[in-house]
Amino acid sequence: MKSVAARKTEGGMVELERQAIDDFRGRLRGTLLLSGDPGYDDARSIWNAMIDRRPALIARCLGVADVVACVNFARKQGLSLSIKGGGHNISGLAVCDGGLTIDMSLMRGVFVDPTARTAHAQAGCLLGDVDRETQLHGLAANLGFVSNTGIAGLTLGGGFGYLTRRFGWTCDTVLSMDVVTAEGNVVRASERENPDLFWGLRGGGGNFGVVTRFEFKLNTVGPEIVGGAIAWRAEDAPRVLEMYRTLTEQAPPEFTCVAVLRPAPPAPWLSKEVHGKQIVAIFVCYTGPVEEGEKRVAPIKKFGKPVGDILQRRPYVSQQSLLDATQPKGRRYYWKSEYLPKYEPEMLSKLIDHAGHIVSPHSAIVVFPLDGAQNLLPDDYSPMGNRDAASVLNITASWESVDDDQANIGWARTAWQDMKRFSTGGTYINFLTEEEDNVRIKDAYRKTYDRLVEVKTKWDPTNLFRMNKNIAPRNL
Repeated sequence: MKSVAARKTEGGMVELERQAIDDFRGRLRGTLLLSGDPGYDDARSIWNAMIDRRPALIARCLGVADVVACVNFARKQGLSLSIKGGGHNISGLAVCDGGLTIDMSLMRGVFVDPTARTAHAQAGCLLGDVDRETQLHGLAANLGFVSNTGIAGLTLGGGFGYLTRRFGWTCDTVLSMDVVTAEGNVVRASERENPDLFWGLRGGGGNFGVVTRFEFKLNTVGPEIVGGAIAWRAEDAPRVLEMYRTLTEQAPPEFTCVAVLRPAPPAPWLSKEVHGKQIVAIFVCYTGPVEEGEKRVAPIKKFGKPVGDILQRRPYVSQQSLLDATQPKGRRYYWKSEYLPKYEPEMLSKLIDHAGHIVSPHSAIVVFPLDGAQNLLPDDYSPMGNRDAASVLNITASWESVDDDQANIGWARTAWQDMKRFSTGGTYINFLTEEEDNVRIKDAYRKTYDRLVEVKTKWDPTNLFRMNKNIAPRNL
């Protein structure tokens, strides 16, 4: 294969020799897309419409050999390289400008071993793919809470969801991963094989290689749980959030309650008279015995005068997709996030104030509990660290038009600046936006950052994998 200079055209597209492209295409089983090809624009579009990047090439991989060919091509041609799984990251890290995007969204195989209680999932899987297969056996992986999220980005960035209080961060429950390294080698990462790489991948993002397969530990969950959502008018928010604070501080690990303040969407489960008006809602998931769950949720259902209530027995897969409609592909998204050490009454009061200034009907302020299993592990068990976090605060601006960018981003930043004082000092790496700098990346990793630099220096010394929340190798 000929080596070519990475020359850029006026539009920022890298100019490659036709022969080099043809040779590369011949090495792939999947499809190679260039600008103007059918399917190119769809393949480069991702969840957050604020991101509009144009790769020179998009390789729609069908297997590990395709991924190896992509890594070798990018390295030899000096191309920037991005990796797309679900394409759901707020920063839009799945696509690059002018380089090569490895699109693994067609690699969605899942194999469940109910005896060993493990699931092997390809890197293009969405959370819903894994949940559907594992729930056939009454088992679940410890994943996130929007079913259209990709497992790869979620897991490599740490991951949390309704099961975190029981089982820890998502990355804490991974048993092994298959990885294509910067040199194009295929290696296994686990506690026994390449343990330094295994450690780095469990929260360190896509900095060390391309993961093509995940092995998750499974736990008994469902198929039926007690869950759903219940909402009240905004004027009830002080009382509801005080109830929420008491409830969460006393809740067993099987009981996860998420607080949300936002304008009411036109959802059929909410009274029409509150549509478009401010509400406070609690999303509940109890994964213990359903009879016990019904007893646990009874006081919530009786509290005040709800304007909507779908808190009931339901399939776990239903719970896992409950928030999907609030996060559709194609809206513009901008988030600010912090870990919180406790549920301070003053903090909850400030959340109500900032929710009252929400600009868009789609925006929200969310408090998601994390306390439980992850707090019991040593801080350096995985790069995720932040074992002092009781919850995560996410200020989620979401809107439709580019003309509204300034107002919505301004609201999120203002609220975040005020709420930072309640933080542990840490933040969730998967919630960092495109603009976040190295200071914020260090805030996300805190005590584990220096060790991540050592892993990066060993496994990717030239920083080939840099289209991420980057941890630069030493001396670069």
